[in-house]
Amino acid sequence: MSQKPRPLLIVEDDPALQKQMRWAFDAFETVLAEDREGAISQLRRYEPAVVTMDLGLPPSPGDVTEGFRLLGEILALAPDTKVIVLTGQHDRENALKAVAMGAYDFFGKPFEPELLGLTIDRAFRLHDLQAENARLRERQGSVLTGVLTRDPGMLKLCRTIEKVAPANVSVALLGESGTGKEIFARALHGLSSRAKARFVAVNCAAIPEPLLESELFGYEKGAFTGAAKQTPGKIETANGGTFFLDEIGDLPMSLQAKLLRFLQERVIERLGGRGEIPVDVRVVCATHRDLKTLISTGQFREDLYYRLAEIVIDIPPLRDREGDAGLLAHAFVQRYAAELGRGALHLGDDAIASIEAHGWPGNIRELENCLKRAVIMAETNRISAQDLGLDKVEDNLEHLNLRQVRDEAERRAVVRVLARTNGNIARAADVLGISRPSLYDLMNRFGLKREN
Repeated sequence: MSQKPRPLLIVEDDPALQKQMRWAFDAFETVLAEDREGAISQLRRYEPAVVTMDLGLPPSPGDVTEGFRLLGEILALAPDTKVIVLTGQHDRENALKAVAMGAYDFFGKPFEPELLGLTIDRAFRLHDLQAENARLRERQGSVLTGVLTRDPGMLKLCRTIEKVAPANVSVALLGESGTGKEIFARALHGLSSRAKARFVAVNCAAIPEPLLESELFGYEKGAFTGAAKQTPGKIETANGGTFFLDEIGDLPMSLQAKLLRFLQERVIERLGGRGEIPVDVRVVCATHRDLKTLISTGQFREDLYYRLAEIVIDIPPLRDREGDAGLLAHAFVQRYAAELGRGALHLGDDAIASIEAHGWPGNIRELENCLKRAVIMAETNRISAQDLGLDKVEDNLEHLNLRQVRDEAERRAVVRVLARTNGNIARAADVLGISRPSLYDLMNRFGLKREN
């Protein structure tokens, strides 16, 4: 059963141009409207993701007032709709005004159907990505709300978090800075039986070594100069809940032995105190450092590692998460546009291409900061690669053509198998799971000669 064509609303009062556009965009279910009232009626009925519209509409086609009124109504009724405005060839002022109001793009008349068709395809692609973004946020449980992904590896990691969370085991979260380790630590807490108790976090790299011991274990009144009253430490404060040790790789050796004793005995002693205090907490730790290397160089205790890392979860960097940079970027734009009152902002094609090409060494934290800055600095409703401070790259849509992708994959497979079988057609066809005539057809299509 073939998929039903998607509706494309065309708002145009010229019958000849209507006919041309219906013919040019026959891959879609072209829905026509001649004026503002008709366009709103069709919008409510078909809910199209993309609209093309002329700014000059009846009753005064020579005036743009009715067109701007329609644009405002479309964006008010369906803010996610991508509107492509058609203007006079030299009417750049009104075109830019339309984009500032929230239009996706503009084209001057007369236009090249192929170029307009490319823009329509991109508009549908952006609408789908934003819709998927929203669906993912709704589908995920509240404790994993901060994890927005469609990467198979990350989705598997989320399932692992869900399995491990109810078990009362220590978990080590390993990954580069900015990959979201604390989000997963909070998810482990929120999905556990300890969810109603406290989640207490300490960053071992952020507290000076002389203060870290008292921060972790607390102190009695008079234990040192300035200790004016008895003060529980962070571990004790987390009793009944989850204690998160961030950047555990930076924990000084002097405290590693004391932490190990706590993990073994589940009791602590405050500084200046003599009594043992039993504490029931689940310990989750995280670090961007290679703990195995630290162990080999004598900077981290091996026995402590095995106490902390009953379960080890590796979090991949953003550059290894297929498609997630673009997905997260759209989410950050929507969030900060709403927070900062910037209206309907969206990422331009050059911005998306630059985001996908960038390596993001700072991972999600770097991406988030970059998008927040761009939302603040963007002068129009479209964020460009320049607004992001990234190099502009060529967005080659040919790479997104499925037929070319399949052909290239088939060509590589045929070349590889022929090389491995030393050109034996019968053997190569058997390995590829196709008939010899089919293999000959593929070789002819890809210009591969049979070796004599």
